[in-house]
Amino acid sequence: MVMPIDAGRAVSIRAINAALDRNRTILIVSQRDRETEEPTGSDLFTVGTACNILRMKRNPNGSIQMLVQAFARVRVKRYTTGELIEAEVEPFEVPLGNAVTLEAAFRELKEKFSDIIEGGVRNIQPEVAQFVMNLEDAGQFADYVAYHLDFRLEDKQAILEAETVEARVRRVLVLIDTEIELAETQRRVQREVKDEIDRNQREYFLREQIKALQRELSGSDDGDDEVETFRAKLEELELPEEAMKEAERELNRLARMHPDSAEASVIRTYLTTLTELPWNERSQDRLDIEVAKQTLEEDHYGLEKIKDRILEYLAVRKLKADRAARGELDQAEVNRGPILLFAGPPGVGKTSIAKSIAKALGREYVRISLGGARDESDIRGHRRTYIGSMPGRIIQGIRQAGTKNPVFLLDEIDKLGMSYQGDPSSALLEVLDPAQNSGFVDHYLGVPFDLSEVLFIATANYAQNIPEALLDRMELLEFSSYIEQEKIEIAKRYLLPRQIEENGLKPQQITISDGAIAKVITSYTREAGVRNLERTIGTLARKAARRIAEGESKRVRITERSLEAFLGPERFSPESEGEENLVGVATGMYYTPVGGDILFVETSVTKGKGGLVLTGQLGDVMKESARAALTYARSNAERFGIPQEVLDNYEVHIHVPAGATPKEGPSAGVAIAASLISALTGVPVRKDVAATGEITLRGRVLPIGGLKEKILGAKRAGIRHILFPEKNLPDLGDIPAHLRRSLEFHPVAHLDRALDIFMVGGLAALEARGGGKSAPKKARRRRKEESPAAQA
Repeated sequence: MVMPIDAGRAVSIRAINAALDRNRTILIVSQRDRETEEPTGSDLFTVGTACNILRMKRNPNGSIQMLVQAFARVRVKRYTTGELIEAEVEPFEVPLGNAVTLEAAFRELKEKFSDIIEGGVRNIQPEVAQFVMNLEDAGQFADYVAYHLDFRLEDKQAILEAETVEARVRRVLVLIDTEIELAETQRRVQREVKDEIDRNQREYFLREQIKALQRELSGSDDGDDEVETFRAKLEELELPEEAMKEAERELNRLARMHPDSAEASVIRTYLTTLTELPWNERSQDRLDIEVAKQTLEEDHYGLEKIKDRILEYLAVRKLKADRAARGELDQAEVNRGPILLFAGPPGVGKTSIAKSIAKALGREYVRISLGGARDESDIRGHRRTYIGSMPGRIIQGIRQAGTKNPVFLLDEIDKLGMSYQGDPSSALLEVLDPAQNSGFVDHYLGVPFDLSEVLFIATANYAQNIPEALLDRMELLEFSSYIEQEKIEIAKRYLLPRQIEENGLKPQQITISDGAIAKVITSYTREAGVRNLERTIGTLARKAARRIAEGESKRVRITERSLEAFLGPERFSPESEGEENLVGVATGMYYTPVGGDILFVETSVTKGKGGLVLTGQLGDVMKESARAALTYARSNAERFGIPQEVLDNYEVHIHVPAGATPKEGPSAGVAIAASLISALTGVPVRKDVAATGEITLRGRVLPIGGLKEKILGAKRAGIRHILFPEKNLPDLGDIPAHLRRSLEFHPVAHLDRALDIFMVGGLAALEARGGGKSAPKKARRRRKEESPAAQA
């Protein structure tokens, strides 16, 4: 071939000048990478074309145009790179190969090239095509076809390097087959696109006709704009296939309806709801554990177990995200959130810490109250066939959040009701099941919505009021009541600054001493949380604001002594330990949702018919504990020196003071037994010991709940010795260290051991009344082999 070649790089220009000075011979060879600006021998292929320079022209910009004539294929033996690149070459001899195969391939190649020309696959000028078709040399024919078709550089180089003419023709044949296949595929795609365009044009034409008819009927084209607006929104949303199909169906119905019809209004509301849901909107999780830890610490004091659980969730989420980034984990597994249940007394921070979790994660926060919800439709929504139907609270909450992965608080889940219209707790079973909620179907929507990325948090005061199947789907995290020291810190850090701000004061205008806050906690509020404490501090702030506003003083200081002048007389006087050791009076401990306290069990024995009288509004369980205690006393009457005549002819009266307050639970069993046996034997009960624990007829002491709250109540009452079931030993870990050091704990497994601690003089004083008789061997062995934990 004779070809024009342009050269602009310095190394190429130097090579052309050198060739002109010698024998006008130059090697034309391709680079392996066309982006390399300063190539060396290693950047060039080793098979190229030797050419003679026929003419050369220098351009004003320094580049060169030359006309070369190729005369041979050559193989490069060695490149030498200096100011210019020189090559030592040898002729590249190319034999024909198998003559029969070559002839067959040559004919096939001619036919395929003819097909390309006739089919218009490539735009080749007619005179060029005619020239190529007239070539009779197979190798030359293959070269010209490869030159005129748009093959890749690597493919053309492979043709140049073919070892035989037969191989060269075969390679061109393979490439031309591929070219024909691609051309056919391209034509098919073009036809499909054209058909789609035609169909869309036909639909557009029909829709325009419908619009024209509607305008003719209604005299307005507002409905048309509305339909197109909905259609545009739906296309932007990228809805799941099932949701898109339903939306298209409703949209087509709306387009055919009169805009003022009642049905059109229903469809319009449905489409608005559908388009406002966050189908693909997500918040980006902030997975910085240190920042989350700092946020939780700033917002809440204490609650260490809850904070640890949230940080664990963040750590797991971070590790999963790292694995997903490496392709080791599916993104759906990363997005799946846990279902947490915060259970505890009112006012301990269940709802507020959910807000802090959303803040720490960088997610949206949404809360719905389930208190009093009695209808399944509250959760799942109403079907669109009903007038005034709407989505359920779950979908409404997601719509309000604006993202599909918010922190979603289900408040007061234990207050769910039930009616003839369905059980809302059963509807929540699907919502709170990570294996099912990815396809949650609201009755109003009628299509699945993915809830698997939502972090659900439920709150409850009494976990036992939640149906078992629903409770099983959630991870229970228990909130206990605050101790006095924690309340003081919360008041100083959060409640007092907030109330100062809300009541228009400045921090320097009011001071409340620690002693005053402590007295507010013990004498003016009685609760597990801090709600009433904040209200009382708000009262102090308002009274201080009035004094300052009236000019009475510029700065108000409230101390323990002046507290009564602001709040009036004390409202609560907590029980305190007895003044002396008394016969028939034992101290027990109890737990309520507003904290723990002590109670006194009084027993009196009077002449009568040998019955058991129980007073003080005792529940069934406490009555059973009293009967069990009496049975234990009867079975040990000989050992404790209780005359049979007293058991037969005297009436035993057990009373728990504060008769207006109902009392229930098995925890008073040990205290009732001690009070009863003391009254029957005349041995006093120690005033500085408080007990809790359930008893059996054989005297075993069984574990109870709420030990931390009971111990805190006993501490406030001045009790020094705590008697509790041995199986509750692990619960002592929840007691702050400084409280554990100020109390003496006595874990017991049997009532004999409890009486040994509870009674003045111990068990020996009781057995001495029995004529000095020793306890049965089994009882002696039990005391002797008391567990190491109990001895400690």
